[in-house]
Amino acid sequence: MPYGFANAPSVFLIYSRNLAKHRHHVTEVLERLRKFQLFLKAEKCSFHQPSVQFLGYKIDSSGIQMDEGKITAIRNWLAPTTVKELQRFFGFANFYRRFIQNYSSIANSLTSLLRNKPKSLAWSPAAEEAFNTLKKAFTTSPLLIHPDPNKPFIVEVDASTTGVGAVQSQQQGNPSRLHPCAFFSRKLNPAERNYDIGN
Repeated sequence: MPYGFANAPSVFLIYSRNLAKHRHHVTEVLERLRKFQLFLKAEKCSFHQPSVQFLGYKIDSSGIQMDEGKITAIRNWLAPTTVKELQRFFGFANFYRRFIQNYSSIANSLTSLLRNKPKSLAWSPAAEEAFNTLKKAFTTSPLLIHPDPNKPFIVEVDASTTGVGAVQSQQQGNPSRLHPCAFFSRKLNPAERNYDIGN
């Protein structure tokens, strides 16, 4: 182990395009572990699974999506009443932002509530609307496909006077359709707001 046993990975996810390759990949990993006298507990192992739950995501051959338990949690999330509760919501929401198109634009009314480190939360109708829009976006978020490096990518970008956004997609499936691989968005800082939108 290059970083010693304390920093060794405790979870191994092995993905392969088909079962024959998967058996070969699993065998390689197990042989490497045996070579270095590292052992696994059989009851903690799961082999040849069509999907896995990992770090709040459900991953399968189709792609990656939010774990159903997280979707239920967001569906039941009550509107924040304190600054801490809003920060807690953002801790959750920012982890999954790559699933939401135009996340930064939607969340803008909420992030502005945290500007200048307020002592209390000044909840408004705009904040309520943004909160509910984000909740709906999370509960209807799309499946993000696994990118195929052998196929061309399509990147669509958009900019406004307050933010930028993008989606990376690929044609996949039969019939071939455009599917998102990832979304990106962020607010522009004050200096960037002075730039020409074309730049």
